[in-house]
Amino acid sequence: MTAVRSDQAVGPAPDPGAKAPGRESAGIELLGVTRRFTSPAGKLFTALRDVNFTVEPGQFCAVVGPTGCGKSTTLGMVAGLDKPSGGTVRVGGKEVNGITDGVSFMFQQDALLPWKTVLANVALGPIFRGVGKKQAQANAREWLGRVGLRGFEDHHPHQLSGGMRKRVAMAAALINEPSILLMDEPFGALDVQTKAIMSNELLGLWEELKPSVLFITHDLEEAVALSDRVVVMTSGPGTIKGVYDIDLPRPRGAVQEIRFDPRFLELHHQIWESLKDEVQRAYALTGGTSGTSKAEGDR
Repeated sequence: MTAVRSDQAVGPAPDPGAKAPGRESAGIELLGVTRRFTSPAGKLFTALRDVNFTVEPGQFCAVVGPTGCGKSTTLGMVAGLDKPSGGTVRVGGKEVNGITDGVSFMFQQDALLPWKTVLANVALGPIFRGVGKKQAQANAREWLGRVGLRGFEDHHPHQLSGGMRKRVAMAAALINEPSILLMDEPFGALDVQTKAIMSNELLGLWEELKPSVLFITHDLEEAVALSDRVVVMTSGPGTIKGVYDIDLPRPRGAVQEIRFDPRFLELHHQIWESLKDEVQRAYALTGGTSGTSKAEGDR
């Protein structure tokens, strides 16, 4: 089995001349999805139970919930890297059965190849899809310019700051213009200022390409600032506690500023009232003492 790079589009290599999947085929549906695992002790463990929610084509959807509620497991099933124990996952109206075509995946940890240059890392996606090396590198140069890294093509990942590596990862994820973008806490390791800059850049690129986005985060402010819809998951086994439509106008503008908008504060308070009990419950189950101060820190 061939390994798949996390920051590149996953799926079988299509005809490089074929038309990219239409935005009408980019919806995501989870219908009664349950996922069970066998623990090292041989016991059955339920990570997700009866999960139901939808991401409309071209929609930016964030999923928030306590650690261990199955958020990352959900992404894996949408990508076709994992299978549900029960229920159905559909992409573009078709049941996921194997690696999902037209999907890019971006993780919290860097997944860049350290021995390759920045240009070579970004060009890998098109090359895997059958694009010629020269054309792939030309596309990669264009994308590096779009994420503000023109002039860094010949650097290696270790020569870049954390924020710059995230820009490389974003270019690598978007170069194939995916119909679906899966993001697992992509900015979680960044400082507050760099995180805000990356969030603004992500919104600009998303508004241009409009893939369907499933964005995992522990940061509720980030979820509300970026998303059209926020899904709240319960502590394990994870299920859906609430779905909230974010009616803040688009384009959003700077995420640093929208957080002072009265509607933003209203939505944040409403969702936090639902989320905080799950955070406290999860913390208590892991041996901590549930309390508001700790829960506030965990969101």
